[in-house]
Amino acid sequence: MAERTISFARGAPSADILPHEGVREAATRALESDWENALSYGTGRGHPGLCEWIAERHGVQPEQVMITNGSMEGAALLFRHLVSAGDRVVVEQPTYDRTLLLLQQAGAELVGAPLESDGIDPATIEAACAEGGVRLAHVIPNFHNPAGCTLSAEKRSRLVKLAADNGFILFEDDPYRLISFDDAQAPTMLDLDGADRVIHASSFSKSISPGVRVGYLVGPADQIATFAKRANEQYISPNMLAESIVFEFCRSGGLDENLKVVNAALRERRDALVEALHKYIPEAEFVVPAGGYFLWLDLNGEGKVDSKALLAQARMLGVTFVAGPDFMLEGGSSSLRLSFAPVPASDVAEGVARLAQALDQVREGVPAR
Repeated sequence: MAERTISFARGAPSADILPHEGVREAATRALESDWENALSYGTGRGHPGLCEWIAERHGVQPEQVMITNGSMEGAALLFRHLVSAGDRVVVEQPTYDRTLLLLQQAGAELVGAPLESDGIDPATIEAACAEGGVRLAHVIPNFHNPAGCTLSAEKRSRLVKLAADNGFILFEDDPYRLISFDDAQAPTMLDLDGADRVIHASSFSKSISPGVRVGYLVGPADQIATFAKRANEQYISPNMLAESIVFEFCRSGGLDENLKVVNAALRERRDALVEALHKYIPEAEFVVPAGGYFLWLDLNGEGKVDSKALLAQARMLGVTFVAGPDFMLEGGSSSLRLSFAPVPASDVAEGVARLAQALDQVREGVPAR
C-alpha cells in the first residue's frame, strides 16, 4: 500500500484553507460585544442578529429565517414535520446520501428523477405529480453534491411554477451557492417563489468552515415559526456561541474576504482534477463543476467497471473516493464521486494517476489485497 493516502472522499476543505485567524478574531470580538447572546440560551429561531443579516442577504423578513446546527439539521427538521410515511417525495438521481437516509427514515416513497448536465428535468416531476401526487421535491440547485451540475435558470422557473400549480413543497437545498468559480449566478428558487412553496436551506459550513455547524432555513413565516417552535421543544436553541462568532465574521466583512481565498484555491484544485482526468482517464465522462466541491465520474464506456471493486483496489494504492451506489436508489455501479476540496492542487495528479492504475488493475482482474 502507498505510504500516504490521497483522499477524494470527504466533502470538506483541507485545513490549509480554513480561516482560523479570521474566526479567532471574530470569536474575540463576539465575546467582547455579544457575550450575553453568545453565552446564553436562545430561542428555536436562533441568533436574532444573524437572522437579520441572513434576511437582508436574501431580501426577506427576519421572521422568515431560522438558524440550525448545520443545514442537515434543517433538512432533518423539515422532513420530520412535513413528510409522513407513504408520502411521495422526488429526489434527484444521484443525490446526497444523507438526504436519502433521512427520507427513508421518515418512511417516504422516493421517486427518483435523473439529472441532466443542467440539473433535474422538470418533466419528471410533472409526470410524478400526474401519477399520484407529490408531497415534496428535494433539489440541490448549485454545484450539486455529488453530480457537480448546476440547475439552469429556465428549469428553476419551471420548478417553482410546478410547485405552485401542484401544491408540493420545493426544498431548495443550497449549501454550495457561494462556492462559485465565476460571477454568473442564477436566481434562487426562493427569489422566484410567489406562492410560498419554496423552503431554502443553506450553510456556513462551506463558506466559513465545517466545524462552525451553522446553517439556516428561509421560507414562509408561518412554516418557519412552526419549525422554530419544534426546535425549541427539542433542543431549546441552536449553538448560540457558534452563531455569535459567525455573525461577527459575516458583518465584519470576513465572509466575503474568505470566499475570495477559498474559491480561488478550490478553482485551482478543480482545474487540476479536470486536467489530470483528461490525461490519465480520458474515457471518463463528467460535467465540469462551476463551483462547489464535487465531480461525478461515469465509467460507462467500453470495459465498464464496478466502482465498489475499484474503490477496494484504489485503497490498496493509497487513493479513496465514494462509490456511486451510495448516492442512488438503484444503479450508479459504474460511477464515483471525487471531492477536490480536501486535496491540494499539487497532490491531485498523483491521486488521479493512482486511480488510473487501480482502474487498469480492476480491468485486468488483479485482486485487491
